[in-house]
Amino acid sequence: MHSNLLAVVFALLSALTVAWGTILRHQVAEQTSGDRDDAHGTPVLSAVARPKWWAGVFCALAAYGLQIIALGFGTLLVVQPILVLSLMFTLPLAARFDGRRVSRPEMAWATLLTVAVGVVVVWGRPLPGADFPTLNRWMTVLGIGVVVLVGLMWLASRLQLRSRALVLGAVTGAIMGYLAVLSKSVVNIFNQESATALLTSWEAYGLVACAVIGTLVQQASFNAGALKNSLPAMTITEPIVAFVLGYLVLGERFQVEGTQWLIMAGALVVMVTSTVVLSRRGVE
Repeated sequence: MHSNLLAVVFALLSALTVAWGTILRHQVAEQTSGDRDDAHGTPVLSAVARPKWWAGVFCALAAYGLQIIALGFGTLLVVQPILVLSLMFTLPLAARFDGRRVSRPEMAWATLLTVAVGVVVVWGRPLPGADFPTLNRWMTVLGIGVVVLVGLMWLASRLQLRSRALVLGAVTGAIMGYLAVLSKSVVNIFNQESATALLTSWEAYGLVACAVIGTLVQQASFNAGALKNSLPAMTITEPIVAFVLGYLVLGERFQVEGTQWLIMAGALVVMVTSTVVLSRRGVE
Protein backbone atom coordinates (compact mmCIF):
# COMPACT_ATOMS: atom_id res chain seq x y z
CA MET A 1 0.00 0.00 0.00
CA HIS A 2 1.39 3.38 -1.04
CA SER A 3 0.82 6.17 1.50
CA ASN A 4 3.14 9.15 1.79
CA LEU A 5 1.41 10.15 5.04
CA LEU A 6 2.32 6.86 6.73
CA ALA A 7 5.79 7.06 5.21
CA VAL A 8 6.28 10.48 6.83
CA VAL A 9 4.98 9.27 10.22
CA PHE A 10 7.32 6.27 10.37
CA ALA A 11 10.23 8.33 9.04
CA LEU A 12 9.70 10.84 11.86
CA LEU A 13 9.68 8.02 14.43
CA SER A 14 12.89 6.73 12.86
CA ALA A 15 14.47 10.19 13.08
CA LEU A 16 13.63 10.42 16.79
CA THR A 17 15.16 7.03 17.47
CA VAL A 18 18.28 7.95 15.48
CA ALA A 19 18.71 10.99 17.72
CA TRP A 20 18.63 8.89 20.90
CA GLY A 21 21.10 6.39 19.48
CA THR A 22 23.50 9.10 18.32
CA ILE A 23 23.57 10.76 21.74
CA LEU A 24 24.11 7.45 23.57
CA ARG A 25 26.90 6.23 21.33
CA HIS A 26 28.73 9.53 21.29
CA GLN A 27 28.63 9.65 25.10
CA VAL A 28 30.37 6.29 25.07
CA ALA A 29 32.87 7.56 22.50
CA GLU A 30 33.73 10.52 24.75
CA GLN A 31 34.26 8.17 27.70
CA THR A 32 36.49 5.79 25.76
CA SER A 33 38.45 8.18 23.53
CA GLY A 34 41.47 7.88 25.81
CA ASP A 35 41.31 4.11 26.25
CA ARG A 36 43.97 3.20 23.69
CA ASP A 37 46.10 1.51 26.32
CA ASP A 38 43.40 -0.30 28.27
CA ALA A 39 42.72 -4.02 28.32
CA HIS A 40 40.50 -3.79 25.29
CA GLY A 41 43.29 -2.35 23.16
CA THR A 42 41.38 0.25 21.12
CA PRO A 43 38.64 2.83 21.77
CA VAL A 44 36.25 0.95 19.45
CA LEU A 45 36.63 -2.35 21.36
CA SER A 46 36.38 -0.48 24.66
CA ALA A 47 33.14 1.13 23.49
CA VAL A 48 31.66 -2.22 22.42
CA ALA A 49 32.23 -3.55 25.95
CA ARG A 50 29.88 -0.93 27.46
CA PRO A 51 26.10 -1.50 27.87
CA LYS A 52 25.31 2.07 26.83
CA TRP A 53 26.96 1.43 23.46
CA TRP A 54 24.69 -1.55 22.92
CA ALA A 55 21.69 0.58 23.89
CA GLY A 56 22.77 3.00 21.19
CA VAL A 57 23.10 0.15 18.70
CA PHE A 58 19.61 -1.07 19.64
CA CYS A 59 18.28 2.44 18.95
CA ALA A 60 20.03 2.40 15.57
CA LEU A 61 18.49 -0.98 14.71
CA ALA A 62 15.04 0.15 15.84
CA ALA A 63 15.41 3.33 13.78
CA TYR A 64 16.38 1.27 10.77
CA GLY A 65 13.34 -0.97 11.25
CA LEU A 66 11.11 2.11 11.28
CA GLN A 67 12.87 3.39 8.17
CA ILE A 68 12.17 0.07 6.42
CA ILE A 69 8.48 0.40 7.29
CA ALA A 70 8.47 3.98 5.99
CA LEU A 71 10.06 2.85 2.72
CA GLY A 72 7.34 0.23 2.41
CA PHE A 73 4.77 3.03 2.27
CA GLY A 74 6.61 5.74 0.33
CA THR A 75 9.46 6.59 -1.99
CA LEU A 76 13.08 7.09 -1.01
CA LEU A 77 12.80 10.75 -2.02
CA VAL A 78 10.06 11.22 0.60
CA VAL A 79 11.66 9.27 3.43
CA GLN A 80 15.25 10.55 3.24
CA PRO A 81 14.50 14.28 3.71
CA ILE A 82 12.36 13.45 6.75
CA LEU A 83 15.23 11.51 8.31
CA VAL A 84 17.35 14.68 8.24
CA LEU A 85 14.97 15.98 10.90
CA SER A 86 16.76 13.70 13.36
CA LEU A 87 18.73 16.88 14.05
CA MET A 88 15.52 18.47 15.33
CA PHE A 89 15.46 15.81 18.01
CA THR A 90 19.22 15.60 18.61
CA LEU A 91 19.32 19.32 19.39
CA PRO A 92 17.03 19.34 22.46
CA LEU A 93 18.36 15.97 23.65
CA ALA A 94 21.95 17.20 23.51
CA ALA A 95 20.90 20.41 25.26
CA ARG A 96 19.20 18.40 28.01
CA PHE A 97 22.25 16.20 28.57
CA ASP A 98 24.47 19.30 28.65
CA GLY A 99 22.16 21.10 31.08
CA ARG A 100 21.43 24.06 28.79
CA ARG A 101 18.55 25.54 26.82
CA VAL A 102 18.04 25.53 23.08
CA SER A 103 19.01 29.01 21.90
CA ARG A 104 16.99 31.29 19.60
CA PRO A 105 19.45 30.91 16.71
CA GLU A 106 19.12 27.14 17.04
CA MET A 107 15.34 27.44 16.96
CA ALA A 108 15.56 29.67 13.88
CA TRP A 109 17.77 27.21 12.02
CA ALA A 110 15.51 24.34 13.10
CA THR A 111 12.53 26.19 11.62
CA LEU A 112 14.40 26.76 8.35
CA LEU A 113 15.29 23.07 8.20
CA THR A 114 11.67 22.05 8.75
CA VAL A 115 10.42 24.42 6.05
CA ALA A 116 13.10 23.25 3.60
CA VAL A 117 12.25 19.59 4.15
CA GLY A 118 8.56 20.41 3.73
CA VAL A 119 9.25 22.11 0.40
CA VAL A 120 11.31 19.16 -0.87
CA VAL A 121 8.61 16.64 0.06
CA VAL A 122 5.44 18.64 -0.72
CA TRP A 123 6.61 20.76 -3.65
CA GLY A 124 8.74 17.98 -5.13
CA ARG A 125 5.93 15.37 -5.02
CA PRO A 126 8.32 12.45 -5.64
CA LEU A 127 7.25 9.71 -8.03
CA PRO A 128 8.13 6.02 -7.51
CA GLY A 129 10.80 4.47 -9.71
CA ALA A 130 11.70 0.97 -10.85
CA ASP A 131 10.92 -1.79 -8.37
CA PHE A 132 13.77 -3.96 -9.67
CA PRO A 133 16.72 -2.01 -11.11
CA THR A 134 19.00 -3.85 -13.54
CA LEU A 135 22.14 -5.54 -12.23
CA ASN A 136 24.30 -3.40 -14.55
CA ARG A 137 23.05 -0.23 -12.86
CA TRP A 138 23.81 -1.65 -9.44
CA MET A 139 27.29 -2.89 -10.34
CA THR A 140 28.22 0.49 -11.83
CA VAL A 141 27.25 2.57 -8.79
CA LEU A 142 28.59 -0.02 -6.33
CA GLY A 143 31.93 -0.20 -8.13
CA ILE A 144 32.29 3.58 -8.15
CA GLY A 145 31.24 3.75 -4.51
CA VAL A 146 33.78 1.16 -3.35
CA VAL A 147 36.66 2.91 -5.13
CA VAL A 148 35.74 6.37 -3.81
CA LEU A 149 35.02 5.28 -0.22
CA VAL A 150 38.14 3.11 0.08
CA GLY A 151 40.14 6.08 -1.17
CA LEU A 152 38.55 8.33 1.46
CA MET A 153 39.26 5.78 4.19
CA TRP A 154 42.90 5.69 3.10
CA LEU A 155 43.00 9.50 3.19
CA ALA A 156 41.38 9.59 6.65
CA SER A 157 44.03 7.27 8.07
CA ARG A 158 46.66 9.88 7.20
CA LEU A 159 44.88 12.91 8.63
CA GLN A 160 44.87 14.41 12.11
CA LEU A 161 41.95 13.51 14.37
CA ARG A 162 39.68 16.49 13.62
CA SER A 163 39.98 16.13 9.84
CA ARG A 164 39.79 12.35 10.17
CA ALA A 165 36.45 12.64 12.00
CA LEU A 166 35.10 14.84 9.20
CA VAL A 167 36.16 12.46 6.42
CA LEU A 168 34.97 9.36 8.30
CA GLY A 169 31.66 11.12 8.93
CA ALA A 170 31.28 11.69 5.19
CA VAL A 171 32.16 8.05 4.48
CA THR A 172 29.59 6.90 7.04
CA GLY A 173 26.91 9.10 5.47
CA ALA A 174 27.72 7.77 2.01
CA ILE A 175 27.53 4.15 3.19
CA MET A 176 24.18 4.88 4.83
CA GLY A 177 23.02 6.45 1.56
CA TYR A 178 23.79 3.18 -0.22
CA LEU A 179 22.10 1.33 2.64
CA ALA A 180 18.93 3.39 2.13
CA VAL A 181 18.73 2.48 -1.56
CA LEU A 182 19.44 -1.19 -0.86
CA SER A 183 16.73 -1.08 1.81
CA LYS A 184 14.18 0.19 -0.70
CA SER A 185 15.11 -2.65 -3.07
CA VAL A 186 14.85 -5.23 -0.28
CA VAL A 187 11.42 -3.90 0.70
CA ASN A 188 10.26 -4.17 -2.92
CA ILE A 189 11.52 -7.76 -3.19
CA PHE A 190 9.77 -8.76 0.04
CA ASN A 191 6.49 -7.02 -0.85
CA GLN A 192 6.23 -8.14 -4.47
CA GLU A 193 7.90 -11.53 -4.45
CA SER A 194 8.47 -13.61 -1.30
CA ALA A 195 10.62 -14.12 1.78
CA THR A 196 12.40 -16.93 -0.06
CA ALA A 197 13.26 -14.61 -2.93
CA LEU A 198 14.57 -12.11 -0.40
CA LEU A 199 16.83 -14.67 1.27
CA THR A 200 18.32 -15.64 -2.09
CA SER A 201 18.82 -12.06 -3.31
CA TRP A 202 22.23 -10.38 -3.31
CA GLU A 203 20.57 -7.13 -2.19
CA ALA A 204 19.74 -8.60 1.23
CA TYR A 205 23.34 -9.60 1.91
CA GLY A 206 24.66 -6.34 0.51
CA LEU A 207 22.35 -4.55 2.92
CA VAL A 208 23.73 -6.49 5.90
CA ALA A 209 27.31 -5.78 4.80
CA CYS A 210 26.58 -2.06 4.43
CA ALA A 211 24.94 -1.93 7.87
CA VAL A 212 27.88 -3.62 9.60
CA ILE A 213 30.55 -1.59 7.81
CA GLY A 214 28.61 1.64 8.31
CA THR A 215 28.24 1.02 12.05
CA LEU A 216 31.97 0.36 12.47
CA VAL A 217 33.02 3.39 10.43
CA GLN A 218 30.53 5.57 12.31
CA GLN A 219 31.96 4.53 15.67
CA ALA A 220 35.46 5.19 14.35
CA SER A 221 34.37 8.69 13.32
CA PHE A 222 32.94 9.30 16.80
CA ASN A 223 36.20 8.17 18.38
CA ALA A 224 38.29 10.31 16.02
CA GLY A 225 37.03 13.58 17.49
CA ALA A 226 34.14 15.73 18.70
CA LEU A 227 30.72 14.92 17.27
CA LYS A 228 30.58 18.44 15.80
CA ASN A 229 33.33 17.39 13.38
CA SER A 230 31.71 14.20 12.08
CA LEU A 231 27.94 14.66 12.47
CA PRO A 232 27.48 17.48 9.89
CA ALA A 233 29.24 15.50 7.16
CA MET A 234 27.47 12.29 8.19
CA THR A 235 23.99 13.79 8.32
CA ILE A 236 24.09 15.66 5.03
CA THR A 237 26.07 13.13 2.96
CA GLU A 238 23.49 10.38 3.52
CA PRO A 239 20.49 12.13 1.90
CA ILE A 240 22.63 13.55 -0.93
CA VAL A 241 23.99 10.11 -1.84
CA ALA A 242 20.53 8.56 -1.40
CA PHE A 243 18.97 11.23 -3.65
CA VAL A 244 21.55 10.66 -6.38
CA LEU A 245 21.22 6.88 -6.19
CA GLY A 246 17.43 7.16 -6.04
CA TYR A 247 17.56 8.95 -9.38
CA LEU A 248 20.31 6.86 -11.02
CA VAL A 249 19.41 3.38 -9.75
CA LEU A 250 15.74 3.40 -8.80
CA GLY A 251 14.62 6.00 -11.32
CA GLU A 252 12.59 7.98 -8.77
CA ARG A 253 11.77 11.55 -9.83
CA PHE A 254 10.57 14.85 -8.43
CA GLN A 255 7.54 16.26 -10.27
CA VAL A 256 9.11 19.62 -11.04
CA GLU A 257 10.28 21.22 -14.26
CA GLY A 258 11.68 24.46 -15.61
CA THR A 259 11.86 27.31 -13.10
CA GLN A 260 10.32 25.10 -10.41
CA TRP A 261 13.78 23.61 -10.01
CA LEU A 262 14.94 26.99 -8.67
CA ILE A 263 12.61 26.57 -5.70
CA MET A 264 13.79 23.00 -5.17
CA ALA A 265 17.43 24.07 -5.43
CA GLY A 266 16.84 26.84 -2.90
CA ALA A 267 15.16 24.40 -0.50
CA LEU A 268 18.03 21.93 -0.86
CA VAL A 269 20.61 24.66 -0.19
CA VAL A 270 18.71 25.76 2.93
CA MET A 271 18.41 22.12 4.04
CA VAL A 272 22.14 21.53 3.64
CA THR A 273 23.11 24.80 5.36
CA SER A 274 20.74 24.42 8.29
CA THR A 275 21.76 20.77 8.70
CA VAL A 276 25.44 21.69 8.98
CA VAL A 277 24.75 24.56 11.39
CA LEU A 278 22.39 22.57 13.62
CA SER A 279 24.57 19.48 13.74
CA ARG A 280 27.51 21.57 14.90
CA ARG A 281 25.51 23.61 17.40
CA GLY A 282 23.75 20.57 18.81
CA VAL A 283 26.97 18.91 19.92
CA GLU A 284 29.25 21.84 20.81
